[in-house]
Amino acid sequence: MIKTILQFLLLFIILTLLQVVCNHICIFGVAIPIVYIYFLIRLPINLSVNWCMTLAFLLGLTIDIFSNTQGMNALACVVTAALRRPVFSLYFAREDDLANPIPSIQTLGFGIYIKYLLSMVLIFCILLFAIQAFTLHNLQVTMMRIAASTILSTLLIFGIDSLDTKREKRL
Repeated sequence: MIKTILQFLLLFIILTLLQVVCNHICIFGVAIPIVYIYFLIRLPINLSVNWCMTLAFLLGLTIDIFSNTQGMNALACVVTAALRRPVFSLYFAREDDLANPIPSIQTLGFGIYIKYLLSMVLIFCILLFAIQAFTLHNLQVTMMRIAASTILSTLLIFGIDSLDTKREKRL
């Protein structure tokens, strides 16, 4: 139990620091890599919604402090955390069938995991960029930012999860 908590704390710190660096990257003026939501995706499915939302708020608030974004990340993280279990149940019918409740390529399989990952990243990007734009004036630019950031972030998170899965197989 303590080992799992320390692993998640280390993941929280690493992803936060990585996101601080990624905040200064903008590909073609539209795609922003968002890697810190991997922490929310990686939380155990059987973790209570209250704990998920609390951890999501702390994660979003930490990113907001470093990014000076006045609570936009915290709001998007909390709503995404609240939608985590319903999105998961769309692709995996029974949570009880999981040997390991932590979502990954290894525990869910490639197909289910990529659908779950893409859905969660898309939800987060829609929330974040809709909050940032807060207008329908530049809808085309906002839609391009959502699509490009979702694709880029999904690929990066998938790569991070692949590295983590390789490390788990070695142990």
